[in-house]
Formats: sequence, structure tokens, C-alpha cells
Amino acid sequence: MEIKNRKSQEIVAFFEALDEMLNCIQSTLDNRTPVLNEEKYLTNNDVTNLLHISQRTLQDWRDSGRIAYIQVSGKVLYKESDVGRLLEDNYYPSSL
Repeated sequence: MEIKNRKSQEIVAFFEALDEMLNCIQSTLDNRTPVLNEEKYLTNNDVTNLLHISQRTLQDWRDSGRIAYIQVSGKVLYKESDVGRLLEDNYYPSSL
């Protein structure tokens, strides 16, 4: 029976796979959306990326009351359901 050490190909491949899984888990944790009372909250960046709009457009929508938001100590958050409602309220089906 061959003794494996840290330079053996199987051990190196094992640790590379572990590193890849760790990076994947860390990326998932970094990009997760926090949930509170079964509601997901989105940041300005989340909403602008989701809707393909600028930060300024989003601010205009807040100022005009077009989209609901929460502001705590300068941090602005949006309920995911409110963003979905905004899309549904502005949906115009095809007449074909």
C-alpha cells in the first residue's frame, strides 16, 4: 500500500476541490439576500441591476412615490415583493 503525502496527485486534487468549494460557498454567502419575516430585502445596487436602470432613475422613483422603500441610517432597502408589484402594475400585455 502506497503512503500518500501532500505532494501526491490525489491529495493535491482533493485540496484543490476543497478550495473550489470554499470559494463557491463564500461567493454564495457574499451575494445572498437577507431575509426578515420571510421577506427578502434588496439594496439600491440589487434593484438597479435587476431592472437595468440607473441609480438616479431609482432615486426619482423613490422621490415620486413610485416605489416603496425603507431607509435606516442612510441605508435604503426595498422589499422584493414591492419591486415585483411595481413590475406587475406596469405590465401591458400584447394585443396580438
